Amino acid sequence: MDFKFGKTLGQVTFRNSVLGVQFLFVAFGATVLVPLLVGIDPAVALFTAGIGTLLFHLITKGMVPVFLGSSFAFIAPIIEATRLYGLPGTLSGIIAVGIIYGLASALVKAKGLGFIQKIFPPIVVGPVIMIIGLSLASVAVDMAKTDWIIAVTTLFTAIVVVVFAKGLVKFIPIFIAIFVGYMVALIWGKVDFTAIKESAWLSLPAFTAPKFSWNAIIYMVPVAIAPIIEHVGDMYAIGGVCEKNFVEKPGLHKTLLGDGVATSLAGFLGGVPNTTYSEVTGAISLTKITNPFVLRISAITALLFSFVGKINGLLKTIPQAVLGGIMLLLFGLIASIGIKSLVDAKTDFTQIRNQVIVSLILTVGIGGAVIQWGNFSLAGIGLGSVVGVILNLVIPKSKTEK
Repeated sequence: MDFKFGKTLGQVTFRNSVLGVQFLFVAFGATVLVPLLVGIDPAVALFTAGIGTLLFHLITKGMVPVFLGSSFAFIAPIIEATRLYGLPGTLSGIIAVGIIYGLASALVKAKGLGFIQKIFPPIVVGPVIMIIGLSLASVAVDMAKTDWIIAVTTLFTAIVVVVFAKGLVKFIPIFIAIFVGYMVALIWGKVDFTAIKESAWLSLPAFTAPKFSWNAIIYMVPVAIAPIIEHVGDMYAIGGVCEKNFVEKPGLHKTLLGDGVATSLAGFLGGVPNTTYSEVTGAISLTKITNPFVLRISAITALLFSFVGKINGLLKTIPQAVLGGIMLLLFGLIASIGIKSLVDAKTDFTQIRNQVIVSLILTVGIGGAVIQWGNFSLAGIGLGSVVGVILNLVIPKSKTEK
């Protein structure tokens, strides 16, 4: 389907509108959770998710049924980068991440996917994802311990939904867990409604301008490794659901470029990096609705929601313990995805080479190691990623691994 409003306006039926809102509902909890955790206005995240999704569809010629939402991979890096360099500086790092996506797009077009996989194999990507999940585990605990009963209730709800739920409910564990935790906090009188009272019904999202910071850019750019690899997997996944090869047409280089443009735009406006949502892919698989136009309705709905001040105010009343309960599971799940990527790749840990690479990425990335040179510094996820890439290229493989 071509991305032309002249052809698609006729598809705006009541059914498509309801389906579009439904898919936004699937992505809503995760999309607004990330900005809430990193201290960014949720309305900005909704706006950049909406406009980013539309740009993605424009760049990919409206062929791929995806919705771009807030990326979980950047929660820990944004929190730490904001502490070190301030939010405006961190936003320049987010813009740079989008540019890295663009460079990856160019490399894929010029040299094929194999080039990316050679530089960032599972033995590097897996432990880097683990660092992303574990580096701020203490933050989750600190938020949860503001009220352990509320936090554990929220956590237990999320676990029950993830493990036992069926149908569409299975794809909105964050939304349901936050709702249950919020209701418990409300019953106990732990919800402050000041933000709702002070919010207008209609208001502009609180956009923030970026400020150039080399340190923030150097800190954020290596984090792009994991989402790039994840993007490749997502394109294969949604292609399998739709029984189409989106890696070939419109091409992986175009989908990566769409993701990158959306992420850089988010950085310019004060939002969080965007990514293709696996939850939405799961919902598409369940409902068999593969029309990309429906996802564009989701994007337009997100844009409209971003201007409703009362929604933004409501989101800001969610207690810290509720968010902490979600984070306890979320950060652990991110780390487990890193482990899963190593398992899926059948990484041979009887090889000392692999043990060395994983060990050093984890100890350097989590242990607080810093390389300082004048105003330049490299630490955490970025330093762990660089160490992993170098070790993978330098340490020779055994004959068995080759």
